[in-house]
Amino acid sequence: MDDIKRVVVKVGTNVMTNKDNRILQPVLKELVRQISVLYERDIMTILVSSGSSIAGQEILGHSDIEDPSTRRQVFSAVGQPRMMRHYYSIFHDYGMRCAQVLATKRDFAPGKHRENMINCYEGLLSEGVIPVANEDDAVSLSMSMFSDNDELASLVAELINADMLIILTDIDGLYTGHPDDENSEKIDEVKIDENVEKYVQKSEKGEGEGRGGMESKLKIAKGAAGKDIPTYIANGKRENVIVDIIDGKDVGTKFIS
Repeated sequence: MDDIKRVVVKVGTNVMTNKDNRILQPVLKELVRQISVLYERDIMTILVSSGSSIAGQEILGHSDIEDPSTRRQVFSAVGQPRMMRHYYSIFHDYGMRCAQVLATKRDFAPGKHRENMINCYEGLLSEGVIPVANEDDAVSLSMSMFSDNDELASLVAELINADMLIILTDIDGLYTGHPDDENSEKIDEVKIDENVEKYVQKSEKGEGEGRGGMESKLKIAKGAAGKDIPTYIANGKRENVIVDIIDGKDVGTKFIS
């Protein structure tokens, strides 16, 4: 895939945490290592990273705030600089620079906000700086939040004319049944008019564990593919997963128009 210059990689909370909801440094390090490999090939990555809410919970522990949306704001506001400290030091180890770009949904509305966002991303990319994007949870109104960071990632991909969108989760892709069922098979490629929604199971998630399930990932992946951005859903805990996708290996589920 020689014509790829810009990739948006979204990493979910379930990729960067263990079963006790602790942030896993080795996973973050492996992500950054791969981004540095792409950088050497003149491919710029925009990283859309969850995890601020969990990182905030790690610091604050139990909170007495009763209102869930206020609690989320507090966890995220406390956790966001912690996530950036992780990323800043790991990128630094690889001789790279990163920047924080927090957005709310209104920033993508046509007009000055959107132009401002484009200028910000283009400026960072032109300087060889890796943007690390997240929703600005501390100031986002609940009713106008992104449905999840998958939606944010697809909007960023569209904004910067990305050549590919990679959504990293904790399973290897889309399956014909429950991923743990031995009769289920991974689906390698999906065209946007295929009804693959029938394969998706509902899942229950705890607080801070991220809002995006497979159902929303399908919707986002098909939407982006429909705008000519090939999109992958793949396992972020799998070693070298991003580079393997760029190299055209049989990894994850690919969505195309």
